[in-house]
Amino acid sequence: MNELFPLVTIDADHWPADAVATVVPPARLPEPYHGLLAHTMHMTETVEAFYADAVDVRVLASEFQGPIYQRRILLTLRGTGRVVQFGFVRINLESCSPAVRDAINEEKTPLGRILVENNVLRRIEPTSFLRVAPGPTLGREMELAGEPALYGRTGVIFFDDRPAISVLEILSPTG
Repeated sequence: MNELFPLVTIDADHWPADAVATVVPPARLPEPYHGLLAHTMHMTETVEAFYADAVDVRVLASEFQGPIYQRRILLTLRGTGRVVQFGFVRINLESCSPAVRDAINEEKTPLGRILVENNVLRRIEPTSFLRVAPGPTLGREMELAGEPALYGRTGVIFFDDRPAISVLEILSPTG
């Protein structure tokens, strides 16, 4: 899908083998998912506004590959601990200031909040929208009841018009 984050290269450590993603046009995203995904804002801010609660990050796995840091995460509502998003990010740390790099490496703050709080000049570009059948593995990680249809997106975050971060973001059911 892009050079930093081709969906097909996500291995079992990052994308559960029993989950199936299908690319869909944004017009085929049902509400409220269309409004939650088809935009150019950080998902951290978007889900916080939707749920009227701050989110925290729970890092499921992380690793470094040279200057590239990647992590698989959940965003949870601060008030209830409810999982609202699964994500996978790949970050070129050479694109980040030392303060941003340190905050990312601490693994305590959602990425969107780090970039906003550090006034990082950025542009977010969704690259695809997804309908996801979670399968048992992703369902367990996201603490889902059953296997509902999920919706998400992939995208690239640019710093000074250079790709710096690739994201995969899958929302929990909103009901």
